[in-house]
Amino acid sequence: MTNTQIGLPQADSKLMAEKLNNLLANFQVHYQNLRGFHWNLRGRDFFELHVKFEEYYNDAQLKIDLIAERILTTGFTPKHTFADYLATSQIMPAENVSESRKCVETIVASVKTLLKLEREILVLASAQNDEGSADMMTQFIAQQEKEIWMLNAWLG
Repeated sequence: MTNTQIGLPQADSKLMAEKLNNLLANFQVHYQNLRGFHWNLRGRDFFELHVKFEEYYNDAQLKIDLIAERILTTGFTPKHTFADYLATSQIMPAENVSESRKCVETIVASVKTLLKLEREILVLASAQNDEGSADMMTQFIAQQEKEIWMLNAWLG
């Protein structure tokens, strides 16, 4: 069996890269939704949520880069076209959403999708002894679980 540049079995890393590319696609759509919410938000919660949505999309942008670099580290190529993202993402584009409650509900649903994918990757990474991918997922999961709690608190 052939190993990758970081010593993991090629076949295992190929499967991991596929899973990470799916997560990347979902993060890209989530990121773009967050940008749209930030831009289009209207109403009494504007000042509070405008800043929060910017915080979220900046964080998503960092995670997108980490995921793509992890794919490269395992010896594979990250997907990088919007056509690829839209073809594989479980998170759908949220078009023309400007009402605060709908924005937050959409973010909660998207983060739940991301958490599901990350937990699947964590299980796979652990089984493959891929500590780098497992550690990244653990960090993402811990932060996003707190986000879900806070957003649900805001929703009441």
